[in-house]
Amino acid sequence: MHLEHVNLTVTDLDRAIRLYSDLLGLRVRWRGVGGDGTPAAHLGDDRSYLAFFEAKAPGRFEKDYGVAGLNHFAFVVEDLDASCALLRSMGLEPTDVIDYDPGRRVYFRDPDNIEVELVEY
Repeated sequence: MHLEHVNLTVTDLDRAIRLYSDLLGLRVRWRGVGGDGTPAAHLGDDRSYLAFFEAKAPGRFEKDYGVAGLNHFAFVVEDLDASCALLRSMGLEPTDVIDYDPGRRVYFRDPDNIEVELVEY
């Protein structure tokens, strides 16, 4: 068993594609429109991917620990310091740099306020 995909709704599909492909090296494996006509893209490989759908209405995701839902998701990176520098060059600020076994990790919020964790083992 493995995780096949995570589906995220974003306010700007092109921006999300640039961010996640530049930061994580994910390739666009499909781009088109969903069954309801929503612009969409899949970034990843043949085994797993992130699915992005462009929001039909403006607004950002607001995380609320008081309700059930997605908290964050994480990716393993080879060089956490280089990834943090790349985030800053994109205008995103890494927060909560944590160094505990196993590995070092950092969190950031993408332009749609979705929290992402980067981990270096």
